[in-house]
Amino acid sequence: MSVLLSTPRSSMIHIYTCSSIISRPFSIQHRISSFSPTPEPQFLLKNALKFRRFSTRAFDVDKNEVVADKDGKIEVGTQLGDSNDDGSIGVYNDEKYPSGEFVFRKYDLWESFTVKLKMLFAFPWERVKKGSVLTMRIRGEISDQLKSRFSSRLSLPQICENFIKAAYDPRIVGIYLHIEPLSCGWGKVEEIRRHILNFKKSGKFIVGYVPACGEKEYYIGSACEELYAPPSAYFQLYGLTVSASFLGGVLEKVGVEPQIQRIGKYKSAGDQLARKTISDENREMLTALLDNIYENWLDKISLAKGKKKEDIEKFVNEGVYEVGRLKENCWITDIKYDDEIISLLKERLGLPSIKTLPTVDYRKYSRVRNWSLGLTGYKDKIAIIRASGSISRTPSPLSVSGSGIIAEKFIEKIRSVRDSKVYKAVVIRIDSPGGDALASDLMWREIKLLAASKPVIASMADVAASGGYYMAMAAQAIVAENLTLTGSIGVVTGKFNLETLYEKIGFNKEIISRGRYAELTAAEQRPFRADEAELFAKSAQNAYKQFRDKAAFSRSMTVDSMEEVAQGRVWTGSDAASRGLVDAIGGLSRAVAIAKQKANIPLDEQVTLVELSRPSSSLPEVLSGLGNSIVEADTAIKELLQDMASWSEIQARMDGIMFEKLEGASYANVVLKLIKDILRSF
Repeated sequence: MSVLLSTPRSSMIHIYTCSSIISRPFSIQHRISSFSPTPEPQFLLKNALKFRRFSTRAFDVDKNEVVADKDGKIEVGTQLGDSNDDGSIGVYNDEKYPSGEFVFRKYDLWESFTVKLKMLFAFPWERVKKGSVLTMRIRGEISDQLKSRFSSRLSLPQICENFIKAAYDPRIVGIYLHIEPLSCGWGKVEEIRRHILNFKKSGKFIVGYVPACGEKEYYIGSACEELYAPPSAYFQLYGLTVSASFLGGVLEKVGVEPQIQRIGKYKSAGDQLARKTISDENREMLTALLDNIYENWLDKISLAKGKKKEDIEKFVNEGVYEVGRLKENCWITDIKYDDEIISLLKERLGLPSIKTLPTVDYRKYSRVRNWSLGLTGYKDKIAIIRASGSISRTPSPLSVSGSGIIAEKFIEKIRSVRDSKVYKAVVIRIDSPGGDALASDLMWREIKLLAASKPVIASMADVAASGGYYMAMAAQAIVAENLTLTGSIGVVTGKFNLETLYEKIGFNKEIISRGRYAELTAAEQRPFRADEAELFAKSAQNAYKQFRDKAAFSRSMTVDSMEEVAQGRVWTGSDAASRGLVDAIGGLSRAVAIAKQKANIPLDEQVTLVELSRPSSSLPEVLSGLGNSIVEADTAIKELLQDMASWSEIQARMDGIMFEKLEGASYANVVLKLIKDILRSF
């Protein structure tokens, strides 16, 4: 019984931010996810109350420090940014970088002949009937990593690649896009929408179908040439809300006192455990994020529909749910069932009604190589390295292939690219809320060394905050989407005083120690002594200063300027750009264009993008691909257990998985319910 609710001795300083979630049905909710797996359910309570740790050494940097490679050529303050000569924040200048805008170029006769010749020698699984319609279903969670052909999960790079291939493929006449409820972030939604607009430049049709539609789904659908919905479609274009949940009152009732030091006034991590109400700073930050997302949505929809922004907002505020009114107000093209749309497409293609519409689905078309369409084989190569998920230093026994960022493996890729003369530049694609602070620092160092030998550009997806932003700081330029969540430069640290809880359940714990502060984090059966509390506070403050100062050097800003934008605040990409934390707004294509610019490759010259984060087929994925429905749950549980196991390490992450990371996950509510049941049992 002596280990039932024990707290491990460790440094407990963290960099992570609030776990608010913009989710369906369009609300922001807190999720409590700070726990670790053990075979005994009682241990879930212990670990639910345990803070993630953060190493102060991960951010040690002297204001005059120079980080050098073996030739002594790298300085910390060489980061490109929009700061002034005095290190203050300057005016954001988006025009200094190439836009990376997609330009559709028709093949000439020789290129067309070459493509047709290559198709003759294509593998059987790459063969597509001429006059086919590409059908894709976009729904649920979308990964920023490449997936194996056996995986049932959607992959953003493969979705985007399919749009590009379909634009140039003479066998594809158009796209039929099913858009269903999504559980990805706004960064990925923006990237998909951009590729729809790019595809339309080919002159081929793209038709959307939305049986269930909210703001995200309509955001994508509005880019389609035509948008249809069945008469019974669920439309919930009601707007966005923000909410925050707090366990402070619950923990008080069961006798648990969180003792928290929060450095950075916007660092809301830990609030859900320590507070009963939202803080003014957290309210300010979440309101700003929500306003950014809502205003962006109104702007893009008004532009797409050719309506005034005020009219779009008025329509939303009327609470329209009838599909008929959506058609009347030209929000959708028409009301049709799926089979009616199929008939419409056959009529458009001049096919008899009795014939089957020739189609190729997302999974099969993903296996069509770029080579067969003449979209690769260019002289200059740019490496793409993807880093998605929580950050850990080494793989755990519960690791699932491609489920997170393993620093050891990531560093291997970085070093192989640095030693190679094949690649002219590198784009590091980041989609991470952070994680292990030491791992983040080790990767930062390797990226910095790589940037000394060739151009390195960071491209942010849904989120690149705390440890994710730490990685991006080492690049020569940072590109983010308008609504990427980034920043979160702050520190929170704490422990739990379980004295009252132990008294209630009749539990006692005695500690024999040597050293004045030996019981600093080991003695959860009592509150901090005055000297312990003082040491804890100083340690947290020191860690924050180190993190902030390193960020200031990386972005060529003064410490005072960085302090203004740090303090644990999460920014959208557009706000981060205007404050010097990000260099340009755009997607992967813009990051590639900037990489070409810095590598002195003509912007109109085609390059070959080499994905170095190729997936490996795990047994669960193979079984899933063969139709075993149990495997997805098994994989999800393993991912969750791996993430929980990593929380026993020193952390530098956004608290939980902010803004939709857990949304739609089948295990999330189960775990939260389990924690509630355990708390209820006391």
